[in-house]
Amino acid sequence: MKFILGLTGGIGSGKSAASQWFEAQDIVVVDADVVAREVVAIGQPALAQIQQVFGDWVLLEDGSLNRRALREYIFQSPEARKTLENITHPAIRTSIIQQLDAAQSSYAILVSPLLFETNQHELTQHRLLIDATIELQIERASQRDGQNIEQIRNIIAAQMSREQKQAMADDIVLNDGHLDHLYAHLRPLHEKYLNMAAA
Repeated sequence: MKFILGLTGGIGSGKSAASQWFEAQDIVVVDADVVAREVVAIGQPALAQIQQVFGDWVLLEDGSLNRRALREYIFQSPEARKTLENITHPAIRTSIIQQLDAAQSSYAILVSPLLFETNQHELTQHRLLIDATIELQIERASQRDGQNIEQIRNIIAAQMSREQKQAMADDIVLNDGHLDHLYAHLRPLHEKYLNMAAA
């Protein structure tokens, strides 16, 4: 049984910085966001299913998924969102499991912004939350993505609350925005996970 760490955090929390640090320690990281894009790539069964269910308008001229049109459509319709998730979530889960199984590192990490919301935490033995204050999340995300603050507040509001995530996490790193502080927290955790994986 391979030791799998779940890594999560809200928008602008610094989970990407954390996952990059683990990758630099030669730990295989499977990113649920990347997998979510892979399963709807041209030629993938999930894309064909989405086209069948929703119609040809979901495709761009080159045959790839028109993410923007689909996102706007499901934003208006909770039913459509459910339908889409019923197609994509099983495909994402299967791919994540395959990639984690294939990982050759001492342990493997599943990075997912919706680790708890989509029950992906069930695929992991231990959960690490990269946490940040909402003020910092907004400040970072607005600088990085050029999104307006209203959009970012909506994203944060749509996600599970900080308190709920904290309650479900085994380890919590409060990221104050200084990378050297973040790395200083991650080093002893990495040692701990190596020991847990060895046991």
